[in-house]
Amino acid sequence: MKLLHAKGIKRNYGALEVLKGIDLEIGAGEIVAIVGPSGAGKSTLLQILGTLDKPDGGEVWIEDLSVFNLKDQELAKFRNEKVGFIFQFHNLLAEFTALENVCMPGYIQGSKPEKEIVARATELLGLLGLSERMGNLPSQLSGGEQQRVAVARALLNSPAIIFADEPSGNLDSQNALDLHRLFFQLRDEFGHSFVIVTHNEELAEMADRRLVMQDGLMS
Repeated sequence: MKLLHAKGIKRNYGALEVLKGIDLEIGAGEIVAIVGPSGAGKSTLLQILGTLDKPDGGEVWIEDLSVFNLKDQELAKFRNEKVGFIFQFHNLLAEFTALENVCMPGYIQGSKPEKEIVARATELLGLLGLSERMGNLPSQLSGGEQQRVAVARALLNSPAIIFADEPSGNLDSQNALDLHRLFFQLRDEFGHSFVIVTHNEELAEMADRRLVMQDGLMS
């Protein structure tokens, strides 16, 4: 089943043509790795697929909904409910505990009681082996633990698809391998799709599909 469909995605920054017409399909429960040299447009594409940026041309459908036809407020609500993000630098809020960081998307969504949000966050942190670390601040966690908190946060609202931009870029080789194995475990348990931008060829080979970007085009 097709979960995401992108057609003719273009993005320019002034005279620089970063994306030159990208077509892409992601299936439900599929893990896709996007590789390529720096400057190829990988992160730009990920930002557009995840609705954080808008293309200069082309369309993106998620669950058969043309996302860029939504008004800004509707798009923000859709993103919070249907899309998860994992970044290289975690983007955890330094003044909040691991548990509080994971709860944030639920609080932003605002449709569930706090008790239910906390229970879900606690369950996810337990699943990711962080039950003993829930009360710790990000500065008190290792890099691998911080990234697992970020994964739990991305999963909180049970999104259909999760975009990961160099998620293991700051991890040592063992933690990087563990993180990518975790993506497969989560896919198998919850059915999430993952789109992962990575420079790590070994980890890219683990994915269901490996796509290569070069000079704003995909092969």
